[in-house]
Amino acid sequence: MNEFTGTCVALSGGVGGAKLALGLSRILAPAQLDVIVNTGDDFEHLGLTICPDLDTLTYTLAGLNNTETGWGRAGETWTFMASLRALGGESWFQLGDGDLAIHVERTRRLAAGEPLSRVTAELTARLEIELSVIPMSDDPVRTFVETAAGALAFQHYFVRDQCAPEVTGFEFRGAKTATPSPMALGALADPALDAVVICPSNPFISIDPILAVPGLRGAIEDAAAPVIAVSPIVGGKAIKGPTAKMMVELGVTQSAASVARHYDGLIDGFVLDSEDAASGDEIRALGLDVLTTNTVMQSLEDRVSLAADVLEFATKLRSKSK
Repeated sequence: MNEFTGTCVALSGGVGGAKLALGLSRILAPAQLDVIVNTGDDFEHLGLTICPDLDTLTYTLAGLNNTETGWGRAGETWTFMASLRALGGESWFQLGDGDLAIHVERTRRLAAGEPLSRVTAELTARLEIELSVIPMSDDPVRTFVETAAGALAFQHYFVRDQCAPEVTGFEFRGAKTATPSPMALGALADPALDAVVICPSNPFISIDPILAVPGLRGAIEDAAAPVIAVSPIVGGKAIKGPTAKMMVELGVTQSAASVARHYDGLIDGFVLDSEDAASGDEIRALGLDVLTTNTVMQSLEDRVSLAADVLEFATKLRSKSK
């Protein structure tokens, strides 16, 4: 039974964040959960606006995601890509036939002047998702990965180059002049807000772009609710994606404690996996409360269990602060 009576705002990137968001959605009523999603991964490709993290979250919540790849739709077909490849077109970024529909419809609506938040709300509603999936901003923000050979657009680094270049830093182009989504600010200012959860997404490329949008970090800091981050690092390794590799190249120790330090000054609590229990004291020394539990989400039951643990942790922190 859900004993969490307030609202929850989750900050999410792609696969890892979507898993926890799904778990939260199985516990909370739609009106209790808002998910603010990174759009720094977005890019224009083949004349279309592609929003990888938004789409991963959308497909996951709608039960349409490909659980084997972690991205794209289940049961996808690839006639378009095969035809494009035969014509000598750019085929390094895979767009399935079903997946194309959301990109085409999004691009059409954006070109007609609709904001990304409204387009997202209508597309998710069409897929029978009742909770709010909120882009961090309606303005374009684009993540660039700085390397020794120069800056690379994120999808060029991540997909085309398979994360091979050594990372020296990140740039979030457009962030300084972007305006936060009004829906995001509204969710964070909700008097009923009882938890802000930073999902186990890559802190550098999934969460930092959200925090880089002027006003969003401040709204999180001012929120009348505990802010809790869930570690994407377990046993010194990333569950998914290049987080650990980036840490090495940036000279940051591959550990849950390093992630906690990354969010220092923003969060009140930190969730780490039982495998990393020995790091608990180091994280507590930062002035944070710590929850140790299973954070590896291999099944739906794991997702729901972690979500329940995080919400219970938030409730305890909320009571502690009163």
